[in-house]
Amino acid sequence: MKRYTDLVNEQAQAIEEIFPWDLEEKLKGEEKPLVLDVREPHEYNAMHIEGSLNVPRGILESACEWDYEETVPELVQARQREVVVVCRSGNRSVLAAYTLKLLGYERPISLKTGLRGWNDYELPLMDRQCRPVDIEVADEYFANQVREDQLDPARRKG
Repeated sequence: MKRYTDLVNEQAQAIEEIFPWDLEEKLKGEEKPLVLDVREPHEYNAMHIEGSLNVPRGILESACEWDYEETVPELVQARQREVVVVCRSGNRSVLAAYTLKLLGYERPISLKTGLRGWNDYELPLMDRQCRPVDIEVADEYFANQVREDQLDPARRKG
């Protein structure tokens, strides 16, 4: 049986990954990539990269095609464009970039380390009103918040 990390690591071999400083440079360039945030809407609303497009991973496949209620025209039309996929830590983005590749996107890229790494590199994040998020607020938001009951029973304390 494969585990989540096995699946992520396997699919990461088939796609390109970049670090936050690479994305920062791309966003300053002439041909800016589409930044696709595949987190859930509540995560996106809490903080996101300015100008990014939010399409949750759960509807990604239908959002990439015409004729669905989830269709996102900007994403459908980006098949030849560089699309940098972002998530919280860089795992969901690997899976989503791999999916984009399967769906015929020519240049899907995953942001390695995700928005956690983006924040660690002290790059700006915006809230739902497009106001800058204070770095201390972002640090707290991105801190590991796994509850005791979510831990592998073999690794639990006590």
